[in-house]
Amino acid sequence: MLTQITTELPMSTQNYDNHAKMVPMYHYVTFGIVVLTFIGSLVYLWVSWGTDHQHGASLQSATLLGLFFVMFWARIFALRAQDRAIRAEENLRHFVRHGSLIDPALTMRQIIGLRFAPDEEWDALASNAASNGTSEKEIKQSIANWKADEDRV
Repeated sequence: MLTQITTELPMSTQNYDNHAKMVPMYHYVTFGIVVLTFIGSLVYLWVSWGTDHQHGASLQSATLLGLFFVMFWARIFALRAQDRAIRAEENLRHFVRHGSLIDPALTMRQIIGLRFAPDEEWDALASNAASNGTSEKEIKQSIANWKADEDRV
C-alpha cells in the first residue's frame, strides 16, 4: 500500500500588495515569445524588402501582429467578464445584507475595489466612494481587514 504524502506550502495572506495575479507562462513566457518573434519578423521584413522574400516576410509580420492582438483581446475579454461577475456578486452581497441593490453612483472600478472589503467595512467604504469619488486603488488601500479573492483571473 502506498502512502500519499502531501506537503502544502503555506499561502501568504492576500492584501493590497500581493493581490494582483500574474500567470508567468502567459504574461512573461508566451507574451515574450510573441513579441520577440514579431520583432524578428520585422527585421526579416526589413532585410528582405525588395527581394523575393518580401511577400513571405510581410505575411509573417502580419500574422504575428494578429497573434499579438488575439492575446491582448483574449485577456481583455476575460477581465471584462470577470468585472461583470464581480458586479453581480457584489450586488447580491449588498442585496442580501440590505434588501436593495448597490448605489448606482458607484462605478464598476469602485465596485471591483470593494470586493476585497469585509462586510464590516463595505458600507462605509462604498458610501465614501459614492460621495467622494474614491478610486479603486484608494478603496483597496483603505481596507483594514482584507477579504481575499483567490478566484480572480
